[in-house]
Amino acid sequence: MTKAGTTSTQGRTKSPATPLDRALIEEAAKKSGLVWVRGSADPDRPLWHVWHEGAVCVVGGGPGEQPLTGLDRADGSGARTTVTVTVRSKDKGGRLVSFQAAVTELPPGSPEWAATVAELSGKRLNAPDSGSVTERWARECRVLRLTPAGGPAPLPDGSLAAPPPVTPATTRRAAPGALPKLLLRGRGRR
Repeated sequence: MTKAGTTSTQGRTKSPATPLDRALIEEAAKKSGLVWVRGSADPDRPLWHVWHEGAVCVVGGGPGEQPLTGLDRADGSGARTTVTVTVRSKDKGGRLVSFQAAVTELPPGSPEWAATVAELSGKRLNAPDSGSVTERWARECRVLRLTPAGGPAPLPDGSLAAPPPVTPATTRRAAPGALPKLLLRGRGRR
């Protein structure tokens, strides 16, 4: 704690969340279909979510669901992991708010898990087994709560664009020179 009652995190000073800060985070998360989550060493990843009881809630990690790797403690110490959550505008894609969040995994079958899964299952699009999705999530997936820890982070001054990852994929090559003539000739035959 510093003198002004703020907490210093990695050289930055962060104020405790005010009710207005919490309202901004909640409203942005409720209206956005995706949040971008960055763990300690992983790049930002988009995750579909629901806002439920004061936290962003996500499900994944199983077959056919979104990946949640990197959102837990690798050493198994039981300490809470902190991630950065960025909420973007649904229509323009611009950054609305970023905040630090504590990650908590809900144990399957607990009352909190059941209430959260009821919200998530209603928002899950194109589930291959919509009738039994909750049973599959209990067996194969993880349900995480990302609870805001403090207020919004200050918006950056510059671009946060990341270079694209290295991939063997390429862009289209130029079409052969004779192709347009062949295509035009083919249209005349009809």
